[in-house]
Amino acid sequence: MTPSAASSGPGAPSLDIPAVTVAPGSTATTSLTVRNDSDIVEAYSLEVVGDCASWATVEPPRVSLYPGASETVTIRLEPPRSPEIRAGELPLGVRVLPTEHPDAVTVPETTVHIEEFHELRTELAPRRRRGWLRGRYRLAVRNQGNTPVQVGFTPGQAGEELSFAFNPAEPKLEPGESVEVGLRVRTGKPVWFGSPVVWPFTLATAETGDPDGTRPDETADRPPLDAEFVQIPIFPKWLLAVLAALLALLLAWFTLVRPAVRSAAKEAANEVVQPRPTPAGEQGGNGQTPGSGSGGASASPGGQGKANGSGAGGDGTSTGNGTAVGDGQQSSATIDLKTSGGKTDTGTYKVPEKSVFGVTDIVVANFQGDEGVMTINFGDRKITTIALETFRNQDYHWVTPIKIPANNTVTIEVTCAKPGTPATGRQAQGCHEVLNVSGVVSRTE
Repeated sequence: MTPSAASSGPGAPSLDIPAVTVAPGSTATTSLTVRNDSDIVEAYSLEVVGDCASWATVEPPRVSLYPGASETVTIRLEPPRSPEIRAGELPLGVRVLPTEHPDAVTVPETTVHIEEFHELRTELAPRRRRGWLRGRYRLAVRNQGNTPVQVGFTPGQAGEELSFAFNPAEPKLEPGESVEVGLRVRTGKPVWFGSPVVWPFTLATAETGDPDGTRPDETADRPPLDAEFVQIPIFPKWLLAVLAALLALLLAWFTLVRPAVRSAAKEAANEVVQPRPTPAGEQGGNGQTPGSGSGGASASPGGQGKANGSGAGGDGTSTGNGTAVGDGQQSSATIDLKTSGGKTDTGTYKVPEKSVFGVTDIVVANFQGDEGVMTINFGDRKITTIALETFRNQDYHWVTPIKIPANNTVTIEVTCAKPGTPATGRQAQGCHEVLNVSGVVSRTE
């Protein structure tokens, strides 16, 4: 019993309240005796004041007493189970207000001892994580108790394949405070191929005691959280099928395709280099096919010839030589034509008698960069007309030879619009073009 001092005024009651202990979430009671020491009938109103007022009541809240009479009222305490009701001692006061003598109000006090309770709320997200070697989780912890705690974590796994790291490792939480803890789970060895490996584990959260380490955890029977880490392989399954297909293709190439390609290439090369039979009556070695300019000079196959042709203000030169190939002679001729500015000149090469010239290649050179027009004819057949300023060197080739009968000519006609500038750096006085024609000269009898 802890008596309180009574008021000395008239009508003041005689009051005392015993101390009380209560656990949050439960109910406790104490009593208060009200005695009328005045000489008149008095009514008293009773009301709890102070920190306990929101969860404490007086029953009954009003009493009427004759002079010298007394009555005991009950004070009911029902603190909620909440972090807001901190553990420790709280003052409890009851205001007693006389109706006839309100100036004689008094507030007797006592002490309420709030017991401790411990409650941790934990949540792990996500519960399932996928990765090659490691997975990251978030652990939310909230102190739902009414006293500060320090929290520790205990992971559990069937084997020793996983390692665990917490950040922070042992957080301290005030009542009602929350913290997010980072959890990293890591495996020691990668999975290269195959199916994913599932590693289940548990996580228990417990109080490690007060800051001095003297208070044990009262909620150690809390069930642990279940989670999984799914370790995926470095290389997916379909990659094995692709690698096997590539290996099969390589083996097929080296064992089947490559030898066949090499054999076909070797046979083709042997056909190219194999000498063809030379018809009777033809020379081996070098032969030459004469040419003629506009003046009409020629030479027989197997010799060399040079013909000069002239037009208005210019000249053309043609040379030829030949080599026996199969049933004819490989032959080439060159027409060298110079033309004065503003003039048109012609250079020719004449096919020898009793021969057919099968042309396969021509090369045209405009080394000065002249401007004008060049026309190439095989006999009465125009081959092409080209502008001189569009090229410096030009070549044409035919798979099927263009045959030119005997006594017909290969002709180039050049119209010189503007002489170019040769390598000397000084503009030339006239145009200068060269045509080389190659092919096979065959005898017709």
